[in-house]
Amino acid sequence: MNTAVNIHEAKTHLSRLIEQAARGETVVIAKAGKPLVKLVALDAPVVSSRLGFMTGAISVPDDFDSMGAEAIASLFGVESD
Repeated sequence: MNTAVNIHEAKTHLSRLIEQAARGETVVIAKAGKPLVKLVALDAPVVSSRLGFMTGAISVPDDFDSMGAEAIASLFGVESD
C-alpha cells in the first residue's frame, strides 16, 4: 500500500509515517500536489538500473566513433577526412 501526504502533514505525523515505511509501506511526500520524495525502509528492495547487466550480450565495433562520419559531415556541408 502506498500513502501520499503533503509536507505539513508529514511534519505533523513523521513518527507514524516512519513506522509505516518500516513496515514496508511506501510513503510519498508532496508539495503543492507534486511528489517530491519517497520514504521507504532501508531494508526495502531498491529498484534501480543495474549497471553491466548486458555485459557480453552486445558488442561495439572498433570503428564505432567514426561510423557514419561521412554522412554526418555531408549533412553539415563538410568534407570528411
